[in-house]
Amino acid sequence: MRAIGVFGGAFAPFHNGHLRVAIEARERLDLTQVRLIPTAHAAHRPDSRVSPQRRLEWLRAAVRREKALVPDDREILRDGVSYTVDTLEELRRDFPRAALVLLMGADAFEHFHTWNRWQQIVELAHIAVIARPGSALQLSAETREVLEGRRTDSVAALHEQTAGLWLPLEFPPLDISATRIRRLLAQQRSVRGLVPDAILNTMTAADIAALTQDNDATKH
Repeated sequence: MRAIGVFGGAFAPFHNGHLRVAIEARERLDLTQVRLIPTAHAAHRPDSRVSPQRRLEWLRAAVRREKALVPDDREILRDGVSYTVDTLEELRRDFPRAALVLLMGADAFEHFHTWNRWQQIVELAHIAVIARPGSALQLSAETREVLEGRRTDSVAALHEQTAGLWLPLEFPPLDISATRIRRLLAQQRSVRGLVPDAILNTMTAADIAALTQDNDATKH
């Protein structure tokens, strides 16, 4: 069975931390591909000052040589709020026989029960929670009840059914965040090494001005 990773976010900008998560997940979970999905209109934050199309251009440039990392513009093309459950429904129609694996940070997992139609997400995809080695994952009471008996530590198990399981994916993440990058840009300091050169070398003064005005929040 094919297994397809799903990794979404504002990607304002897409940075080397995002890139490493996608590559690590692809290799560790034996994924056929990882679909990278920029948010158009997030549920719990103002829209990025950087246009969705520009963020998609950056993403395409950053992963051009990574054949198994696939930029996906479905949320940009879709009207309304960019809910993860809607994206997974579309992907399930596109890939009815594939295992879908939603890549999620540990901080987002802690608040998973607040996501739109979150219980349905578990029926559409597996969840791989990106966690630091040895860290204790925090599940809300609501999430714990729904995910009871669904945890696995077996990558093979993810390939044996299309959805319904969750597992921790432990590896040391790069200490890079969009917040830090935007702060450095605002201070007119270098972000070389934090952002792929393919993005950095095409970033304009207008791009930098838009990024430094962005606010932070979590996309669900």
